[in-house]
Amino acid sequence: MEKEVSEVKAAFKEELSTVKNSKDVERLKVLYLGKRGPVQALIPRLGKAPVSERPHLGKLINDLKEEIASLCDAALSGYEEAELSKRLNSEAIDITLPGRRRYEGRKHPLTQILDECISILGSMGFSVQYAPDIDTDYYNYEALNFPANHPARDMQDTFYLTDSLLLRSHTSNTQIHVMENHSPPIRIIAPGSSFRNENISARSHVFFHQIEALHIDQGVSFADLLSTLNEFLSRLFKKEMETRFRPSYFPFVEPGVEPDIRCTVCEGAGCPLCKQTGWLEIGGAGMVHPNVLEKGGIDPERYSGYAWGLGIERLAMLRWNIRDIRLFFENDMRFLAQF
Repeated sequence: MEKEVSEVKAAFKEELSTVKNSKDVERLKVLYLGKRGPVQALIPRLGKAPVSERPHLGKLINDLKEEIASLCDAALSGYEEAELSKRLNSEAIDITLPGRRRYEGRKHPLTQILDECISILGSMGFSVQYAPDIDTDYYNYEALNFPANHPARDMQDTFYLTDSLLLRSHTSNTQIHVMENHSPPIRIIAPGSSFRNENISARSHVFFHQIEALHIDQGVSFADLLSTLNEFLSRLFKKEMETRFRPSYFPFVEPGVEPDIRCTVCEGAGCPLCKQTGWLEIGGAGMVHPNVLEKGGIDPERYSGYAWGLGIERLAMLRWNIRDIRLFFENDMRFLAQF
């Protein structure tokens, strides 16, 4: 068996002398020290050797393993250093080349305009409140004067998670949460995400953002609603905006209106964004319905209020003359880098 150990050692050294690179060394190491290699094949032979010789033969095999591993490691280290030096010389950095520009991160355009809306309304005396994106049917519909099977629910195209839980279809769910926890006077805004199962187009999306405003106090009138909304729009667009208010139906307000802004893309001439009307709807508004005040625990005989919800995407499109709402969600850097 000592002869076989010597033969394995000699064969290894002969093959080691022929290697040309680190990959050859690694292959040779696996070949001799692997599970099916000649060194491993010597171990079962120990069981057939005389008991008195087994310690000596076992030591020879272990010494052979260590020697082969040591010789391979030494050869591998030499080749790796040479290969690294060669690669570094071939990949020398030309310090005369211009550096690669690092672009700074910035806020998404929707975040920019939402922050500006919050700042403007904050300066007008509104505080910020939030409600959950996932809410119950009660807060999203029932408490807002949407009875079960009310046809107005069909206008919302809601994403239901369970029979009673849903993705809110508007930020108006904030109203009842606030009324339940605060007494008048109430003057709040509620920015956030909304979700509706609609066809995605240049004008609409299944995921969008709104900012809700709610003002409840004694003597709040429809004139307060119109003047506050016009003042907000003038500050946001930094000029007097041409607006119009069309009578409309929303279950949670009475009377209800839809505020429109003269289309800034076509300047009222008519374009695909405004459907050739020259006007673009930006949300819904009206005086808080007495039934909603009662659901929130507020006496409608003593208090009145107004509420409005504006689409942040619509405001951004008018502010920057953007013709397609889908651009906000496609993460195209050519579009986002402009802001």
